[in-house]
Amino acid sequence: MKRIPSFCVDHTKLQPGIYTSRIDDDIITYDIRMKKPNVPPFLPTASMHTIEHLFATISRNSEYEHKIIYFGPMGCRTGFYFLVRDMKPEDAIALIQRIMTDIANYEGEIPGNTAVECGNYLEHDLEDAKNQIQKANKLIGLSEVTGPGVTITLTDSKIDASSVIDASSLIVHNLDIYYIINELKNAGAEA
Repeated sequence: MKRIPSFCVDHTKLQPGIYTSRIDDDIITYDIRMKKPNVPPFLPTASMHTIEHLFATISRNSEYEHKIIYFGPMGCRTGFYFLVRDMKPEDAIALIQRIMTDIANYEGEIPGNTAVECGNYLEHDLEDAKNQIQKANKLIGLSEVTGPGVTITLTDSKIDASSVIDASSLIVHNLDIYYIINELKNAGAEA
């Protein structure tokens, strides 16, 4: 069988964050990675179930309700997939941030939490779901943190592009930033 694109991603290099997983015409899949892959502890099933109910309900009650295709857990229990249609990336990221903040502060009944509405309504954990979201918000960069920090400045090369074989090697790319962030996290940066 042909390997699917998500199995072509080197999961040993992934860190918690929000990634564009794939683009299919007008549908964008976001990978909301809350845990580092292959490094326990993973997200507890009951907490994931609660996050799924809350995120799906809040997103489908937002101003973008008609642009939401799907929100659901990754089988590896390291995060969630969020699929949207015809939505600007900055709007999707802002919505994710807003919903994750709402979940971290959520009080009340879990939506869709009855035997009629849910196939496993007894397996929920609101308090741990909130705790997992609060931890992820720090790692993903969705909440403010304080403490010592570093400033990193990246600039494109000043070398004349006509003097090199591959001019694209002279400019900063999104992957360059991604690799730097991963190295900082691997070195112990907390946010």
